[in-house]
Amino acid sequence: MFNRLFGKKKPAAPPSTGGRRVYAVGDIHGRHDLLEGLLREIARDVSVEPPQAQPILIFLGDYVDRGPGSHQVVETILSLRRQPAFEVRALKGNHEEALLRFLDEPGFGSTWAEHGGNATLASYGVQPPATRTDPEAWAVAREAFAATLPGAHKTFYDELELITEVGDYAFVHAGVRPGVALAHQTERDLLWIRGEFLQAPGPFGKVIVHGHTPMEEPQMTPHRLGLDTGAYATGVLTAARLDDSGQKIIQARVGRAAA
Repeated sequence: MFNRLFGKKKPAAPPSTGGRRVYAVGDIHGRHDLLEGLLREIARDVSVEPPQAQPILIFLGDYVDRGPGSHQVVETILSLRRQPAFEVRALKGNHEEALLRFLDEPGFGSTWAEHGGNATLASYGVQPPATRTDPEAWAVAREAFAATLPGAHKTFYDELELITEVGDYAFVHAGVRPGVALAHQTERDLLWIRGEFLQAPGPFGKVIVHGHTPMEEPQMTPHRLGLDTGAYATGVLTAARLDDSGQKIIQARVGRAAA
């Protein structure tokens, strides 16, 4: 009665994961060294506070480009899927879209190279063209890449999810278009949106957990969690632990890992 008369509200309950624990990992961009460190920190967190059910490990996309270990990053994620420790979900990022486009359109290689694609080719043992504007050289590189790309990796890239939902959270690579229901979001917005989403106050139907736009620190707001801390440039790879008790940031850094 007192609260109703004087306008006081109960504090909002934290978003729910429906009883599951989720670890969401931001953009890796070929930094396999940081991914290994982060996975150790996550495993330590699980051992210190064991969840009641199998935890979910969600990767938010952009596994490839810029850093030197794209091949190793994908191999590690595939290995995690074969183990029982986590339910592993992998989302598509705009850089995976670029990789697949290069396989379909060799001429796209020069554009891909401007955004880190050469590092991905090198990680698969393919020599990038010496000149970005040589269409014949890119056609040769495409054929070499297609020949050396393991079938399991091609399937991985082809089958990446655009969005996954757990309880009150929705996980995407870039964000969502404000005012559009989650079920009606376009692939382009889920992979590419920035300003319109980042500047919107929300809500968005669910708490959106995303990467794509690098920030110095994780962005933790009531309606979105931004986990891209620019690992390839900063040496900091970020994950969020989400469960019904709240939210916790876990990070791996160059030379050390810290939670």
